[in-house]
Amino acid sequence: MTISTPSYGQYCPISRALDVVGERWSLLILRDLLLGTTRFNDLARGLPGLSRSLLAKRLRQFERAGLVEKLVGEYLLTDAGRELEPILFDLGEWGARWTFGTPREDERDPALLVWWMHTRVDTSSFPGRRHVLHVRFTDDLRRFWIVIEAGVPSVCESDPGYPVDVAISSDVASLYEVWLGRLPLAHALRTGRVAFTGTPALTRRMPSVLRLSPVAGYADTSHPDATTQRAS
Repeated sequence: MTISTPSYGQYCPISRALDVVGERWSLLILRDLLLGTTRFNDLARGLPGLSRSLLAKRLRQFERAGLVEKLVGEYLLTDAGRELEPILFDLGEWGARWTFGTPREDERDPALLVWWMHTRVDTSSFPGRRHVLHVRFTDDLRRFWIVIEAGVPSVCESDPGYPVDVAISSDVASLYEVWLGRLPLAHALRTGRVAFTGTPALTRRMPSVLRLSPVAGYADTSHPDATTQRAS
């Protein structure tokens, strides 16, 4: 296995592993690959703070290290890459337990949240082949539409011109907390922090349509030490 970046220079399996995945952005790129993102532009859109040149560099490093293979424009994980899944999600569980709190102002990116959400929506219970969800934030002027055509979702930042099935209204922080599992959706609906507008037959289905983040189950605010650390 050839590594082009400087090594830690320690004969230790942890050190060797960090030579491959320990650089900035590497684990987040692997997170998105493990969650099914395979195309360069989609990876870039889901990592808005990462330059495209650095993304390309990291993907080349992963190829050389044998974690991914590029095939017909897609980056596909190898067996070695897929074996990182439990390690990465164990790290997510630790982070949810010990470092996770309400979203900071610099973490409240509505475009990124909608991008994450669109990969998880399941409108198979809606009639027809096209379904449109309109996401409106009460504290951000931007508007977003999630359009699902024959089961394939996309995000629009201008009105696509299709009838809206359900409108989702929330402040950015509340919808983030719902998405990441810190705020139960039922509670957010009861308290008005999240609202669904549309035909009742469709709005009633929204809790199953909006499948939460794959790490939502890790959010646990009941641990007293974790609560203290998050508040610090």
